[in-house]
Amino acid sequence: MLKAFVSILGIALLAGAGPAVANDARDLENTIYMEVSTGRVVIELKPEVAPHHVERIKKLTREGFYDGIVFHRVIEGFMAQTGDPTGTGMGGSPYPDLKQEFNVTPHYRGVLSMARSQSPDSANSQFFIVLEDSQHLDKKYTAWGVVVEGMKYIDAIKKGDQASNGSVANPDRIITMRVAADVEKENK
Repeated sequence: MLKAFVSILGIALLAGAGPAVANDARDLENTIYMEVSTGRVVIELKPEVAPHHVERIKKLTREGFYDGIVFHRVIEGFMAQTGDPTGTGMGGSPYPDLKQEFNVTPHYRGVLSMARSQSPDSANSQFFIVLEDSQHLDKKYTAWGVVVEGMKYIDAIKKGDQASNGSVANPDRIITMRVAADVEKENK
């Protein structure tokens, strides 16, 4: 019970007003709509804690980079990783790697954070969504957002083989990823 409360509190602190933010109260320029096969995931970006990483995510999103990219590594009870155009865990965008922006944001369920190699300054395009509280990642990976709606759709993503470090055969994909402000402009 206490763990669940701490998890909800952590997400509420990261999300500002908490996970139940009304659509009209959202900063649409710092909101991402991620469509997966089972539904829409709404992600609140946190430029105040990771400005360069948020800028990169928005740039790649606006370029359509994430459309069709697979969740290549999904570990039950830990995280779902995506953002590699090769689907191998070894690829990235054509842009230079980012310097780390480690911050005090806890890696609770629903938090998005950048994947990287052993070098702290190696994040590029790959990211992961935390499935269960993972405080061992705190201040070691750059957290840059939080799922505020649709976590059940992330939970439904096909899990990988534990023996293969979460590698997924026939993985689920991001159908589209869009900055909410751009979607709203198109709909007007």
